[in-house]
Amino acid sequence: MADVYETEDTLLNRRVAVKVLHANFASDQAFVTRFRREAQAAANLSHPNIVAIYDWGQEGSTYYMVMELIEGRTLREIVKTEGALLPRRAAEIAAETAAALTVAHQAGVVHRDIKPGNIMITNDGAVKVTDFGIARALDDSEELTRTGAVIGTATYFSPEQAQGLPADGRSDVYSLGVVLYEMLAGRPPFTGESPVAVAYQHVSEYAPPVTQLNPDVPPELSAIVEAAIAKNPDDRYATAADMRSDLLLFLSGRQPMVVGAAAAAAATALVPPPATVPPDETARAVAYQTEDSTTGQGTYVAAVIALLALLAVGVFILFRLFTGGGASGDLVTIPDLKLVEAEAASRALQDLDLKVLSRLENSSTVPQGVVIDTEPVAGTEVEKGSFVTLVESAGTEQFTVPQVIGETEEVARALIEAQGFQVGLVDYALSEDVPVQTVMSQNPSGGTPAVSDSLVDLVVSKGPFSLEVPDTSGMSAEAAELELAQAGFTNVVTDQEFSPDIAAGFTTRTEPEAGRVVGRDDTITVWISEGPEPATVPNVKGMTIGEANTSITNANLVLVENGTSEVTEASGLAGLVATQDPGSGTTVDSGTEVRVTIGVLKKVSVPDFSGMTAAEAATAGAAVGLDVVVAGPVTVPPGDPNIGLVANQDPSAGASVNDGSQVAVYIGEVERVTVPNVVGKTEADARNAITGAGLAVGNKTSVNDSAPAGTVISQDPNGGETVDTGTPVNIEVSLGPATTTTTTTTAAP
Repeated sequence: MADVYETEDTLLNRRVAVKVLHANFASDQAFVTRFRREAQAAANLSHPNIVAIYDWGQEGSTYYMVMELIEGRTLREIVKTEGALLPRRAAEIAAETAAALTVAHQAGVVHRDIKPGNIMITNDGAVKVTDFGIARALDDSEELTRTGAVIGTATYFSPEQAQGLPADGRSDVYSLGVVLYEMLAGRPPFTGESPVAVAYQHVSEYAPPVTQLNPDVPPELSAIVEAAIAKNPDDRYATAADMRSDLLLFLSGRQPMVVGAAAAAAATALVPPPATVPPDETARAVAYQTEDSTTGQGTYVAAVIALLALLAVGVFILFRLFTGGGASGDLVTIPDLKLVEAEAASRALQDLDLKVLSRLENSSTVPQGVVIDTEPVAGTEVEKGSFVTLVESAGTEQFTVPQVIGETEEVARALIEAQGFQVGLVDYALSEDVPVQTVMSQNPSGGTPAVSDSLVDLVVSKGPFSLEVPDTSGMSAEAAELELAQAGFTNVVTDQEFSPDIAAGFTTRTEPEAGRVVGRDDTITVWISEGPEPATVPNVKGMTIGEANTSITNANLVLVENGTSEVTEASGLAGLVATQDPGSGTTVDSGTEVRVTIGVLKKVSVPDFSGMTAAEAATAGAAVGLDVVVAGPVTVPPGDPNIGLVANQDPSAGASVNDGSQVAVYIGEVERVTVPNVVGKTEADARNAITGAGLAVGNKTSVNDSAPAGTVISQDPNGGETVDTGTPVNIEVSLGPATTTTTTTTAAP
């Protein structure tokens, strides 16, 4: 249906996978719809176990899908090369697949094609579910195919899918159960000569217990498998999450929830299932309904098969009742019949009074008609009259070679490879009737069965008179035209294109390409190199290195880091591209190196701002690229020359800092104190209070006053005022009241 390429997402610089729908399918709306559905179904699902879909689109008539790139192998490849997996590893893979299905089902999407080929195991062991190509939303009434058509892969789809009935999440559980069975047994539970035969078995036959094929499988895990592949959807796990829970219980060493149910089922299994009835046209109708089939017919056929099954069970029970179930002493041991001719093996079992059933199974190692194994296996003791199944080799599994006669060579190749074959020898022959490049014959013929990867040889028409285009790459234009003319071509034209590898004036290629067989009169275009395509250097200055690399790469140029360049803070280029060479707008050849440097802030020596005013310090700092800010005052002693000026700074003078750094300066000021109130104190106490406050005792005057002698009667500055430290405080001290002399005058009589 499509080719998948490993590519690079240049925008996000990551490796991705791109699935491209084959050109011959792009015109088929059904294929395009399926392709689009795959993208839509998976793109809405985000889970570690689901391959991510990044984009879907159309370019002309080409449809493509961009997906997560997975490094690893499909589970199909692993089982095919390594055989049965260890039970614990098989359970782990099934649990992770169930986790992916749980997310899909919760989003209303049923996968409908769970199989080993759609389960990928990464190199580090993670599980990825892919290919939602036939997924359908649970509430989507639009059918991908016509009514009643079967969708899925016969080996893995559920009984309801085999009958063309609607599929739901339990159908995916059944398919996962089949996959788990194959991982444990090394082969799927049902095989046949055709998809119809396999589909019939899904509907009407019971798979042998996986422990019968691989005794190393724990009974608990076998019970999980049996619950998952129950014929009736109601008997299976209700959801993929339920199946995952049981698998996790098994992996943790605890008993799965289904074990109790499996024990009850084991008791019922004492009555064997009805004998296999060869698929006839009725069974085929059950497995593959056509668009003309009706729901009533399907129901009728299913009812008939159910009645036949019940009848067979009844006959068996009656036989057991009348024969007493067989004497316990009539036991025989099944011989080892591996690699014995099937006919001889059948006679050997009949000689032991055993009844023989036969089942075909493909094998690439055991020749056709030879026994692969028996069921039960050799060495098992069974009662006489018991049924023993001979697993007979049908040879290597074969597929139908597609019919490609009448198709173009390109379409024929796509069809052959899509069916799992390879194109072998291709011969070109003249033909008067068959158009050029059209397949005239093939070997093997279309419809012939053949093993996978077989070669299909083709004979392709060269038309009535055709020639093979010679290889002219690397020749000069004149030499190429001469070469084509000598080869017999009559219509040669030239055109030009850029080439990073071929010098200007020489041939890069021809169209049609060298080796193609075309008519001698067809137009042959010789493409001549113009040399490398010129590129314009983009402006990456001011970008991060990552942004610059993307811009340079998109211009078909090469980015080279060339160290660092000093820049100022004001430039805004610190940590970004500071310079580039060649400069932006320069025209250069594709692939030219563009050297860039990354900006680092230049270093500045801090000046000495001591003794400057704040404004002077700011001006001096700006002159060298620094930001000077006043951080606050700093106390200086009285008489200090930096009072009102810069008295301190941080960083200190001479320090080396980045351009644009901030420098804090501190303005000097004398400490301010509050003058104590000394009025009323003795002179001695007043002096102590003044000096204790950091002030000086100023002038002292003494006057007569009513206050006691030696008491301060006034001060300057007054108490409570705020002044600089060391300011003198003048005091006035009382001398006491002034002394008065009284004269007594005695009057004369």
